[in-house]
Amino acid sequence: MKIDHIAIWVNDLEEMKYFYMKYFGCTVNNKYENTGKRFSSYFLSFSEGARVELMKRHDIVVRDNSNNLGLAHLAFQVESRSVVDSMTEKFEKDGFKVEGFPRITGDGYYESVILDPENNRIELVANICIDKE
Repeated sequence: MKIDHIAIWVNDLEEMKYFYMKYFGCTVNNKYENTGKRFSSYFLSFSEGARVELMKRHDIVVRDNSNNLGLAHLAFQVESRSVVDSMTEKFEKDGFKVEGFPRITGDGYYESVILDPENNRIELVANICIDKE
């Protein structure tokens, strides 16, 4: 068994699609639209692992950014600590909020946390047990 996809409600479907394509190199399917439900979505496919579905519906417009129960973040594993560092620097330079600068965690990762255009938490992680940089 494996995870097929994780879905995210978004306000700006096109901006979010572009963000994930630009920074994470994913491919995107054709836009799905259900005019009756005023629903549209894209599936983002990455070179390895689960997909992300970006979804938009006219009546879902408010988000609570506090740390509540439910999905906390998406984590993307990268090749090394230097990739975590360089991607974090790129996000900061491009105007995205860095919520957590690169650090070694107690559970064996080197990670940083950035916010996507709609303030979803994205972890960039390298397993330091494998990566000895």
